[in-house]
Amino acid sequence: MEYSYKKERRSFGQQHSFQDKDEVIFNETSNREMCKDYILRNPVDRMTQFTNQMSVSVANTERATFKNCGITHNEGGWPKDINMQDPEQTVRYKRKIEKDENYITQVMNLTKPMEHYIHQNNAVNIYENYFEDLDPAPLPEPCRSRTVNVYRDPNAFKVPVTHLSWSPDGGIRLAASHCDMKFQGNKSGQLTNSYIWEIENPNEPLVTLEPKVPCVCLEYNQKDPTSLVSGMYNGQVAAWDTRHGRYPVMISEREVCHRDPVNSILWNNSKSGTEFFSGSSDGQVLWWDTRKLNEPLDKLLMDPVRTDEQDLSRSYGVSVLEYETTIPTRFMCGTEMGMLFCCNRKGKTPMEKIQIRMMCHLGPVYAITRNPAFVKNFLTVGDWTARIWSEDCRESSIIWTKSSAAMLTDGAWSYTKVSQFFVTRMDGVLDAWDLLQQQNEPVLSVKVCDEPLLCLRTNENGKYVSCGSQKGATFLIEVSENMQHSSKNDKPLLTAMFERENRREKILEAKSREIKLKVKVAHGPEQGDLTMLNGKVNVQPFKNACGQAEAEYFAAVEQERLRRMPGNKQDVDETDLSEAESSKA
Repeated sequence: MEYSYKKERRSFGQQHSFQDKDEVIFNETSNREMCKDYILRNPVDRMTQFTNQMSVSVANTERATFKNCGITHNEGGWPKDINMQDPEQTVRYKRKIEKDENYITQVMNLTKPMEHYIHQNNAVNIYENYFEDLDPAPLPEPCRSRTVNVYRDPNAFKVPVTHLSWSPDGGIRLAASHCDMKFQGNKSGQLTNSYIWEIENPNEPLVTLEPKVPCVCLEYNQKDPTSLVSGMYNGQVAAWDTRHGRYPVMISEREVCHRDPVNSILWNNSKSGTEFFSGSSDGQVLWWDTRKLNEPLDKLLMDPVRTDEQDLSRSYGVSVLEYETTIPTRFMCGTEMGMLFCCNRKGKTPMEKIQIRMMCHLGPVYAITRNPAFVKNFLTVGDWTARIWSEDCRESSIIWTKSSAAMLTDGAWSYTKVSQFFVTRMDGVLDAWDLLQQQNEPVLSVKVCDEPLLCLRTNENGKYVSCGSQKGATFLIEVSENMQHSSKNDKPLLTAMFERENRREKILEAKSREIKLKVKVAHGPEQGDLTMLNGKVNVQPFKNACGQAEAEYFAAVEQERLRRMPGNKQDVDETDLSEAESSKA
């Protein structure tokens, strides 16, 4: 496409008339000495343009014009001496043409390509619809979320939210416990209230619970939406009924309860529906009945030493409890030392009750939740990572996230999408991980608030996620549609992933045991065994092994230094030759 510019003659100004004259106004002769300072450039390209640069670019596609019209077809092509209206003449003429040799040859030539096209049409049906029974592939959508409501502490002095619990009647109410866990912090002016909110009304709480001591944890009964239990900051436990007002209907005696704050409390799967158990920083797990809180039903100490004689002084403080109703006799305890205890209530002795002890994290375990579809696999959250474990592998986790920039505080699986879990962080960020989409980065990271997020709970319908912050605010977050429901292939894919990682960890465990056995045989039992002395780990074998490795290392360094001295020329040349060959390879 080209475009021509038009300009009138008068716009160019006065016409110039140039003439030659035999007159020299100035003349400068060449200086040969100055040529030495220059380099001849060859070739030389030079462009000169005295006009302004102007350009235009226009793209206009020609439009196709369509017109619908009908065609009247009349029979023709007959010779002039043949009347096409007379059937006898037309039939006689057709017989004459069919006997002609050229006609037969042309018809035979036309049949070959026609047969080819007919066979093609019979072989491939161009109008056939393939894969009619398959569902259409879903379009990839980005994961999104939005904050629906914010439930703030109505008091002037904001108290951190330490625990959240959804009501069992469809999740229309949310219980939030408020407690300041700083032992020596300034608590003047703080109230001990906890609240029950309706998710549709963030302006004022539905019920205000007023205990004498702040509630560290508050949990709904999954069989009765009006019944709750709470663990107090002073170690007591209390039973609540929303129909009886804002005070507890029953509270335990101070002499028979925990000695430290109750960090976690959960309901049991009992026939009466009134039993629950609690875990505290004093290292005890106590079982209770809401009908009789004057003394606990049973007690178990989280003693890391395998013995029937448990000692409270060496027990680890309980930071979180886990209980699955489909496994009524088993539960798990996460401790403040990073160790996980897998327990069984059917055991008669403490050694039978505490079956597995394993180290999970470098610091306190803040969350333990089983996968809703695969109960053998559970999630733990602590320090800077979230780990997924299998009951068949006790030495290490099968899947773990990368180390986060901020410490993690809580985590929970999604009830409706089995491959997805959520994690809260100290920098106020909520991370959503989906194992089937990507494992190196979360599929969604949301900056919920500027203060740390301390607790997290997911709703049973998979639509909402609730988070509690350090400044007393509870955030209700709604996730997008693609994060709420699982596809029909999610469970088989996740099953294959868990089985593959489980096999890998078993192979690594077997290899680790083999190496430990070789070390034990080679160096003796004093360096290969991990023994306990008075409840503490005996580190003397490790010190001996480290000292021996250090001596071997320095001996190898000294030998290499002597070999590379200038006096040992042959060794130096051989070393340089080997390095040159390796670099060439």
